[in-house]
Amino acid sequence: MSNETNVSKYQFTLDNKKLHFDMKPEYAVVGKSKPRLDGVEKATGAAKYAGDLKFPNMLYGKILYSPHAHAKILSIDTSEAEKIPGVKAVITSKDVPDLKYGISPARWDENILCIDKVRYVGDKVAAVACVDEETCYKAMKAIKVEYEVLPAVLDYRHAMDEGMPLVHENYPRNINTEIHQEFGDLEKAFKEAYHVRKDVFSGVRAYQCPIERHSAMCIWKEDKITIYPSTQSAHYFQYYVAREFGLKMGQVRIVMPYVGGGFGGKLEPTGLEFCGSVLSKVTGRPVLMSYDRLEMFQHNRGRHQGTYEITTGVDKNGKILGCHTNFLLDGGAYTSLGIATAYYAGALLPLTYEFDNYKFDCYRMYTNMPACGAHRGHGAPQPKYAFESHLDNIAKDLGIDPVDIRLINARKPNTTTVNGFGIQSCELTACLEKAAEMMNWREKKKNGLPKGRGIGIATGSFVTGAGYPIYRNDWPSASCMIRVNEDGTSATLYTMSAEIGQGSNTVLCQMAAEAMGYRYENMKIVAGDTETTPLDFGAYSSRQTLFSGWAVKRAGEKIKAAILETAAFMMNLPNEDMDIDCVEGVIFSKSRPKVPTLTFEEVASRYFKLKGPLVATGVYTVHRTGGYHKGAAVGTSPAYSFNVQGAEVEIDEETGKIDCKEFWDVHDCGKVMNPVLMEGQVHGSLYMGVGETIWEQVQFDENGKIVNGSLGGYLMPTALDMPHVNTFRVPSYEPVAPWGVKEVGEGSTNPTMGCFRNAIVDAVGASVNKLPLNYEHVWRAIQEKKKKEAEGK
Repeated sequence: MSNETNVSKYQFTLDNKKLHFDMKPEYAVVGKSKPRLDGVEKATGAAKYAGDLKFPNMLYGKILYSPHAHAKILSIDTSEAEKIPGVKAVITSKDVPDLKYGISPARWDENILCIDKVRYVGDKVAAVACVDEETCYKAMKAIKVEYEVLPAVLDYRHAMDEGMPLVHENYPRNINTEIHQEFGDLEKAFKEAYHVRKDVFSGVRAYQCPIERHSAMCIWKEDKITIYPSTQSAHYFQYYVAREFGLKMGQVRIVMPYVGGGFGGKLEPTGLEFCGSVLSKVTGRPVLMSYDRLEMFQHNRGRHQGTYEITTGVDKNGKILGCHTNFLLDGGAYTSLGIATAYYAGALLPLTYEFDNYKFDCYRMYTNMPACGAHRGHGAPQPKYAFESHLDNIAKDLGIDPVDIRLINARKPNTTTVNGFGIQSCELTACLEKAAEMMNWREKKKNGLPKGRGIGIATGSFVTGAGYPIYRNDWPSASCMIRVNEDGTSATLYTMSAEIGQGSNTVLCQMAAEAMGYRYENMKIVAGDTETTPLDFGAYSSRQTLFSGWAVKRAGEKIKAAILETAAFMMNLPNEDMDIDCVEGVIFSKSRPKVPTLTFEEVASRYFKLKGPLVATGVYTVHRTGGYHKGAAVGTSPAYSFNVQGAEVEIDEETGKIDCKEFWDVHDCGKVMNPVLMEGQVHGSLYMGVGETIWEQVQFDENGKIVNGSLGGYLMPTALDMPHVNTFRVPSYEPVAPWGVKEVGEGSTNPTMGCFRNAIVDAVGASVNKLPLNYEHVWRAIQEKKKKEAEGK
């Protein structure tokens, strides 16, 4: 049930300063589809991204990569490269700190440039700075590296085998991390179960493919580094760059230009920032470094592939009594955010369904492949695909409708998951019922669909911001400052939040305007600059609207309080009469409508003349969440979103071609701040989900070299491949969030693979347990089914 009626505002009009207003449970600014602040610049091409930046006397840098998946570095000779005209610097591991780095403090295992050996095709060996990129390529070609090629670990499923070479000598059996969690009494639950079923599913590597390539402009001048990177977090870049070079954080400035998408892949510093900084220090000139598209694939940090074994016990009605998940993940050569990924894979599964007994085992393996990391939905989409497929199998075993088994087990509001996550708002049941209604599910199941057609459904959920920062610290989760211009005609929000295409700058300005009683159209924003904006950890784990939104709301309310206090003085109202309000820049007395109104500008100008700058700050720190078991921090969040997706597909049994006729997404995402931007987030998530379901897969040759590392080779859906999407938002309000908001940026990716798989199975009666669910895999599943039928099995 929505709580919106408890937070009503006024709808008003002004006619010759005569105020007319009525009480409606609506807000003046939030909840409206306000235009993007950056829309015109991005649409016209005026926006400048990191790779577009130009500085006087600048150089271009490139990194020389390993051609081998696993090899010792015997020698590096840079003498010929240094002789080439236009080459200004060549660096190897001897010229950079040997301090290992990484985004996750649990495993710092990467060097700026490889010291003794390379661990995947694309590992960093040397770097150059030249007057132009063409000279960079000549210089890299002239660098002579002598390798001793070593046996490589290319199949994560055998990385643990006896006798396999070690990717990192200090990690026996190539185990990057292993997780063993148990809650309740699973053995007892399985003994008491009416039915126990085990299934195994497998996933593949996927890559985010943001439109903007990774780039970084680095300027090391005297004792200070300034970097303009492609990043999702100015703060984490500042922290890790300072740590690597032994500098204080105040000696590192990160300035975010426009960012063309991240999806998790731009959360951590890369070789570009580290090498670029060193090359700038050596040459004394600005250095611009960029990955080309293949280098982006090699850097990777995208979706882990894995094997997902799930065993579940249920009673005769389909109620889940206990579940055991046993996962194996391909982590690649380095940790990146992979430990969090591994925990997320199991930790988020009990969110959508209620059960009391749960065991989670997981191994993340080192291999001689590019490192995997955070990718939209961090760790959750492929395990969720497996679980939703598994649940449909159980429903079929018991003769229960797929919607009904989900309704029986659906998470309820004000509950706690078996692994200790506190849920406040939850409208999953309403989402299921609405999705079934929109899909005409019951009717289609009763009457059946034409041959070759099928429908499937799946649920999803996700965090609204991580409960803990990536590295241990006691900084606030978000902070901001609002400064009103001296004449009150504009106000500027200063925040280190990260606008990476999701629209956070727009939404945060809407929130600020709402809290201030100001006009959105008069808001400005300065964001993502560690030297001029207050700390915010940036855009990841779908945290921006709730976390930064709280800080913005609190700062805005302070501004409004100051304005109203001054306005009461100007309106000659008694001090005890503070029954005045400010909505969209108009200040009025609610109890004395004959008192002439004032404008925000008039009052702000008077405030400045009387008291000086009108400035306010806001801060937000996540309350402590989660349990005390090992790994309890991962998956905690102040609030969780829920959603349900459904697909109707038509399968050509001769070719395996999948034609999605209709798609439905029903979301419990709390109060929506900007409906148009929300729709954009949902459609973007669905696009990624559909791509990973049917087409996307990073492929390698037998030596560990990527064979489809381009936008031509890595198949992604086009607009023509997207199904028609029907979206609906159930009424929802999250009590711990500003204006009741919840996540909508990543959770929509979670159910997509599962609902497609279940629709395909419904259409052809053959199970497809291997991602991607491409035409070949569907065709092979159909042939296998026909073969079994012919053999009478």
